Amino acid sequence: MENWSLFSLCVLLGLTSRWAVSFHSYSGAGKPPMFGDYEAQRHWQEVTYNLPVHEWYFNTTNNDLNYWGLDYPPLTAYHSLVCAYVAKLLNPEWVELHASRGYESHSHKLFMRATVLFTDILIYIPAVLLYCFYFCDGFSKQKSSMCIVFNCNFRYNSVSLGLALWGILGLGLGWDLFGSLAFTLALNYKQMELYHSLPFFCYLLGKCIKQGLIGRGFFQLAKISLTVLVTFALCWMPFLSDPKQPLQVLHRLFPFGRGLFEDKVANTWCSLNVLIKIKTLLSRETQLFLSFALTLLFILPSSLKLLSKPNLWQFKLALVNSSLAFFLFSFQVHEKSILLAFWFSLVAMAALSFTSVWLEPPAKFPDLFPVLVSILSFLHFLGFIIYFNLVQLMEPQRKKSQKKTN
Repeated sequence: MENWSLFSLCVLLGLTSRWAVSFHSYSGAGKPPMFGDYEAQRHWQEVTYNLPVHEWYFNTTNNDLNYWGLDYPPLTAYHSLVCAYVAKLLNPEWVELHASRGYESHSHKLFMRATVLFTDILIYIPAVLLYCFYFCDGFSKQKSSMCIVFNCNFRYNSVSLGLALWGILGLGLGWDLFGSLAFTLALNYKQMELYHSLPFFCYLLGKCIKQGLIGRGFFQLAKISLTVLVTFALCWMPFLSDPKQPLQVLHRLFPFGRGLFEDKVANTWCSLNVLIKIKTLLSRETQLFLSFALTLLFILPSSLKLLSKPNLWQFKLALVNSSLAFFLFSFQVHEKSILLAFWFSLVAMAALSFTSVWLEPPAKFPDLFPVLVSILSFLHFLGFIIYFNLVQLMEPQRKKSQKKTN
């Protein structure tokens, strides 16, 4: 009972802190012409409500893709549409085509924050609680803090994270079909879940191989494949009537034209760019091939180990290694996609951040502090991926003795 009370308190604290954020301003508030990420979410509601499905991802007179055009998978678009219907009932001005661009009001900010909180309560928080209950050696005080590790960014990031966590829960409990369904939904909500896709694939395939591909394992693999294919088909059905539609959606989801990286991110390419101007020296195709090859190189050892030993311990380590490899080496990583290895770099980051506020950088190097933060973070993350790969490949004896295979 004490542990349940502790968890309830953590959840309440997490929800309260997230709601408290809504009283503060947000990035881009009152700053035309783009108005920040807040406007992006509102604009997607405007687009999905007022335009037919076949125009959602295309540049038209009513849908300027240069102004926060949709660049997330169909499930995000459907979620925006549902929110738009509610917004229309409360105040039609919130989603009025063209006229609502840059719309800002206290009531609308309250509505948008409420939709984020609702999805957290519906999808993310239950998944976190159940994960702690089943896979954290009981409700220990040390593990209960996981409940309040919610991002306070405005976006609906916890939807894809929550669905992915439901997928991990499903696999951990032996519900492979449910786990496959949940992760497929996560992938169709946010393409960044590709970071976790190879561990899911290797774990499920490894289990089927272990059961025997001539018999029980084959039928299990067939059921999993059918579940994934049907889920994808249902999510993409409105876009399958015209071959141009899915191709355009994919083009929006993977904008290779933006280049190897944007801004100052703590990955290999941004850090290496300080010494070698990769974007200038290499063609776009070469950059793409190089990033793909390095990402695959750092993922393969972990994935092959998981394929040969498909247990929950290996699966969780493979998820960490895969996501770190994608962040460090993949093409066009997102600056918010690294939430795994940040705690050890907090002190150094804080020191650099305070220094950047109080000291002016040299005129010759105006971006000195952001670059230093990126490089230092990159070194931390590189150390983490090496460490976790060693842990997985060496597999401590105490973990070998635990029967975690489903």
